[in-house]
Amino acid sequence: MSEAIEPERARTGSAGPFRQFAGRFCRHKLAVVGLAVTAALILTALLAPLLSPHSPYSVSDTFSSPPSSRHWLGTDPVGRDVFSRLIAASRVSLAVGFATVALYVTAGTLIGLVSAYVGGWVDLIVMRVTDMFMAFPFLMVILVVVSVLGASLQTIVFVLALFSWPTVARLVRSSVLSLKEQDFVKAGRALGFGAPRILFRHLLPNALAPIVVNATFGVAGAILSESGLSFLGMGVQPPAASWGNMLGDAQSLTVLTDQPWLWLPPGLMLLIAVLAINFVGDGLRDALDPNG
Repeated sequence: MSEAIEPERARTGSAGPFRQFAGRFCRHKLAVVGLAVTAALILTALLAPLLSPHSPYSVSDTFSSPPSSRHWLGTDPVGRDVFSRLIAASRVSLAVGFATVALYVTAGTLIGLVSAYVGGWVDLIVMRVTDMFMAFPFLMVILVVVSVLGASLQTIVFVLALFSWPTVARLVRSSVLSLKEQDFVKAGRALGFGAPRILFRHLLPNALAPIVVNATFGVAGAILSESGLSFLGMGVQPPAASWGNMLGDAQSLTVLTDQPWLWLPPGLMLLIAVLAINFVGDGLRDALDPNG
């Protein structure tokens, strides 16, 4: 009888914290809306070939034409369908955001874990290297590196990740420094647990909340950074479409005043995506707050 009760208690105990988290998150109405919008954007990016009425790279015989039944958001100066390019751009912009965050969060988490746990001269060297990276003027260095390596999707992801990991490393380090002297870590050492087990099974799960929140805001930041670089001509290069280089194609005063269909859609998509992801980050921060 007791053996039958224990699994039920385990299931109840494991589901309890998740239900509490979900309840706190759902109380943040903007976060729920942001999550729905983010999910819709991701689904749109995944289904882009099916949703696009035209190829984003095909050129028609109508140049800079206004919205019509054939081209719902008009065409650009080359004759490409703006709506199809807008959908294709979602794949690029979201891919840059999520890939960049995946890289720098992984690197920053590992560096912060090892630095705080080992301590001593290792921690001192790692923190000085971190300070050095944080001292660089972010945009200027990225522009220089991209101009040297060449503008491409892979280069943008690599460069953005290269100069974004220090924040996560410091965040993880501060969490681990406060955790590693607690009784459960000392008990693990006394039982002979190895450093990898203590780091990844005991310390990392307890330091996960600020990492998740930082990663969520980081996606929005990476999308904005990529859009800024593409707007300056140092990001994703045509004919590939991103929201940033679509805005870059509309820099002239004539386009701004007479052809709003060239810049309003990508500008609105960028605004909606960043706001939605930031709302999700706000909701996660509140839901993961133990005092919430």
